[in-house]
Amino acid sequence: MRSSLIHLIIVFFLTCNLLTGQSASTAKPAEKPASGSAVNLPSEATVDSFMQQTFGYESQISWKISSIKPAPVPGLAQVDVVLASPQGQQLSRLYVTADGEHAVIGDIIPFGARPFDPAKKALEKGITGPSRGPKDAAVTIVEFGDLQCPACKAAQPAIEGLIASEPNARFVFQNFPLEMHNWAAKGAAYADCVGQASNDAFWKFIAKTYETQADITAENADEKLTALADGVGVKGADMAACASTPVTKAHVEASLALGKAVNVTGTPTLFINGRTIGNVSQVPAANLKELVDFAAKQGK
Repeated sequence: MRSSLIHLIIVFFLTCNLLTGQSASTAKPAEKPASGSAVNLPSEATVDSFMQQTFGYESQISWKISSIKPAPVPGLAQVDVVLASPQGQQLSRLYVTADGEHAVIGDIIPFGARPFDPAKKALEKGITGPSRGPKDAAVTIVEFGDLQCPACKAAQPAIEGLIASEPNARFVFQNFPLEMHNWAAKGAAYADCVGQASNDAFWKFIAKTYETQADITAENADEKLTALADGVGVKGADMAACASTPVTKAHVEASLALGKAVNVTGTPTLFINGRTIGNVSQVPAANLKELVDFAAKQGK
């Protein structure tokens, strides 16, 4: 019982910030606060000095400042920094106080009597990806995934196991190609086209893409993805032509925008009736099932 409780607490606080195998982007310009209130943003030089003071002792750790912008809550600045080491890369997020003298590491999570309802409602309105399960299901599970992401590949057995154990839940896949992956956007475009052509072929396509992920490069992506489309029963040449159209690009961008609207920062990210689940492959299958069963009891 104690172990189960600990896992549930971990599930509640986990967010998907892993950027394994990705290169960091340069710092983005500061954004204006949505509320119009002033926010004291630390300078890039200050953030870099902070990182140097914190991690400079370790020669194998490097970092890139990804963004400095107002946080989703008033008065805080959000600083995203990608840390790199021989073990991989990870996005670290800091929330800096208005006085510029304190920072909190972690994520701002929803709060209130029904904390997951805003994300749930946004997803209900915005999801357009291929789906499995009853459309009127009491529970909708949404995955935001990137076909080039190793963590997404690693999470697929857990996700497939969850779907198999919950036949009465609806499962939806939304493309969320990370810009640091050099063929992810192309993979998303092909996936979108395969999904438009055949819902059944789509699930086979993403499974096969994950299986051969290590063999796909930016240079051979068209060839490989076309062959994979042929192999799942749709015409690869047609999918290649479809993938290059403005309509398909707009579909992928809309899926990205939806993910960003519900605070997706990495892949894979699952939502169970609006509740965010990150690091899916590290969450015990029993706990994932408990979360779905609990959501079903709460009703739509």
